[in-house]
Amino acid sequence: MTAEPTRMHADQLDLPLTVVSGLIAEQFPQWKDLPVSPIESQGTVNAIYRIGSKLTARFPLQPQEPGPARERLEEEAFASREFLGHTHVPTPEPVAIGVPCHGYPMPWSVQTWLEGAVATENVAVSDGFAEDIADFICDVRSIPTRGRRFNGKGRGGDFPRHDAWMKECFRRSESLIDVGRAHTLWNKLRALPREHPDVMNHGDLIPGNVLVQAGRLSGILDVGGLAAADPALDLVSAWHLLEHAPREAFRRKLVCTDLEWSRGQAWAFEQAMGLVWYYVETNPAMHATGQRTLARILASPTL
Repeated sequence: MTAEPTRMHADQLDLPLTVVSGLIAEQFPQWKDLPVSPIESQGTVNAIYRIGSKLTARFPLQPQEPGPARERLEEEAFASREFLGHTHVPTPEPVAIGVPCHGYPMPWSVQTWLEGAVATENVAVSDGFAEDIADFICDVRSIPTRGRRFNGKGRGGDFPRHDAWMKECFRRSESLIDVGRAHTLWNKLRALPREHPDVMNHGDLIPGNVLVQAGRLSGILDVGGLAAADPALDLVSAWHLLEHAPREAFRRKLVCTDLEWSRGQAWAFEQAMGLVWYYVETNPAMHATGQRTLARILASPTL
C-alpha cells in the first residue's frame, strides 16, 4: 500500500517519501537502489516504510529530544534482540539506527520485514489462533527478568495510577459509549489486587501488532516494549483479538486464575477507553478496536 502517514496527532511530523528515500540513500548507501514505499499501518507511534523486500524503516511521528529518542531506539533494539530464539513465531530483528537529516529531526530505525497480514475479525473465532497467542505469551514469560521489575511507565503496574487518565477518557467519550456503565466497571476493576510477581510482557498485543497467515499466528510486531510487568498485562489480547469461545480456549491454555483473568480484562479496558475517543476521526481501525474490546469486556463477567 502506498498511503502517506495519516495525521493522528496535533504535533505529528511531516514525512514525505522524498525525505525518507534521501535519508536511506545517504545513511545506508547499500540500500539506495532498493524501492522504498510507505506502508498503511494501524500503528500510532511510527510511520512505516518498506525497503526492498526484506527491510522496514520506522520513523517516530511525534517530536522528541534527539538524545532521549536515540536512547529509546537503542532500548527497543536491545529488547528486540531478547526476543530472538525465545518464541515460536518470528519477531522483527533490529538492523540499524539512522540519524536526523534532510529536515527530519529525529533518529529512526531499520528492522527486518515480516510477512503476514494484520489480524482481523476473521481469526477472532479461531481456537487455533487463540492457542497460538497463548503459546506466544508463554514464550515471552519464559524470558528471564534478570531482576527487572515494572518501571512505572504505562500499563503494567497499579490500576489507581491510571485514574486521572480514565477520568479524561470518560469525559471525552460521553457521546461514544455508555460512560456511566463504563465508570462503574472501572471502579470495580481498579480495586483488583495483585496476585503474582512481575514477568516479561510484550506489552501491546493489539490487532495491528499481530500477523497471521492461513488463519494462524505468523509473527508479532512492535517488540521493543518488552519489559517486566504484571503477568496479566498481555492478557489484553484475549479481549482485543478474540470472541468468547476462543477466549476460553486461550484462558485454558494459559491456566489463568480468576483474579489474573480479571486483571487482564482491566488492562484491556484501560487501553480500549483511550482508543475509542482519541482515534475516532484519525484512525478508524484503532477506534474500531477500542469499541470491539469494550463491547467484549462489558459482555463478560468480572470478579
